[in-house]
Amino acid sequence: MNLLHKVAATASLIVLTVASAQAQNKELIVGSSATYRPFAYESPTKEIVGYDVDMIKAVAQKAGLQIRIVNTPWTGIFASLNNGDIDLVISGVTINDKRKQSYDFTMPYFEARQLIAVQQNSSVKSLKDLAGKKIGVVNGSTGDDIASREFGKTSPDIRRFESTPVVISELVNNGLDAAIGDNGVIAFRVQEHKELKTVSDPGFAKEFFGIVVKQGNKALLDKLNTGLAAVKADGSYARIYKKWFQAEAPTLPAQ
Repeated sequence: MNLLHKVAATASLIVLTVASAQAQNKELIVGSSATYRPFAYESPTKEIVGYDVDMIKAVAQKAGLQIRIVNTPWTGIFASLNNGDIDLVISGVTINDKRKQSYDFTMPYFEARQLIAVQQNSSVKSLKDLAGKKIGVVNGSTGDDIASREFGKTSPDIRRFESTPVVISELVNNGLDAAIGDNGVIAFRVQEHKELKTVSDPGFAKEFFGIVVKQGNKALLDKLNTGLAAVKADGSYARIYKKWFQAEAPTLPAQ
């Protein structure tokens, strides 16, 4: 190899090294719908905060990833992932078989289930105890489905509302006897109203939230899982969970 070839080869190696370093340090865009308190929502200063936000920041730090969180409307969040506007999604996305046909999920970072909210002096211990009582649910939600299956879709005792805060307000003002909704949201709202408490029915199925990437993006998925495992192992997950839900964090499955 003559001197000219050596110089060209060295220059090519430098270009490749720089390109590799830039790829390693590429800022990843995280899509999250900031309308789902306490998972992600805008603070008064328009900063996106919440459980999901704290988790992805901790995971990224452990995985050595540079991230920027962008408020992405839920209705278009998967389209944004598909067309490359965002690199990953953390937005209270339930892992299920249908979604796994189109996307790849990390190991779970949150255990989701339905939860009942009642007044502190209520004797309700389970879903069946709500028979004949006025039950508030968000229209079309999992809580609505559960109440409809148990008591009949046309039951006059099921009161349907557009959001959990409205349901909780009705419960606080004695317009309802109970509310059924997602555990994270219900637990967060109940801690704001000391006259309320939560009731867990063991019959409610467990579901799990995962971080979403494009199907086949194994390199990013592996990094996220490595970061998530580290966050669980060093106690960060437990601390973040307690910060937002005032409760001990449940043990999450590895897959």
